[in-house]
Amino acid sequence: MFTSVLMIEKALTSADVEFVTTLHGDESVAFHVLLQPRGEQADRLLRAIDDVALGELDEAVREGETPEGEEAKSVGQQALEVSLTALRASGSAAEGRLVEDHPLDALKKLVEETGADEVIVLTDPHYVEEFFHRDWASRARHKVGVPVLKLFSHSKA
Repeated sequence: MFTSVLMIEKALTSADVEFVTTLHGDESVAFHVLLQPRGEQADRLLRAIDDVALGELDEAVREGETPEGEEAKSVGQQALEVSLTALRASGSAAEGRLVEDHPLDALKKLVEETGADEVIVLTDPHYVEEFFHRDWASRARHKVGVPVLKLFSHSKA
């Protein structure tokens, strides 16, 4: 069985589930999902710039309405449960947790705990961070010791 650590920032869509569960053909995959809820460290300005770059001006204006910190944890837990249920319904083994400390430290720890074969980072585009190679996937490649695949989510949640 192939073991993947899947790092996400929102609930998986059905298209996302199909995408990640078919990456390895007929080989069975066990997913260990890490969901990073938006926290105090999330930079609203960078998210707004990403929204503008995607032509989503309404989203950029509403960035201030997005739950942050403790409020984001309950939303994150719901997104995690939805994602795990969808992965299991597709026939994959799946377990997960919210990130409670630094995302890359949590990622490295989970890769070591599970003996993961790969890391999949599945997020919306983050143009500013990606341009400067400060996105999770770029930074994880230097930290986790297994291949890291960067994928973009199929739709906004």
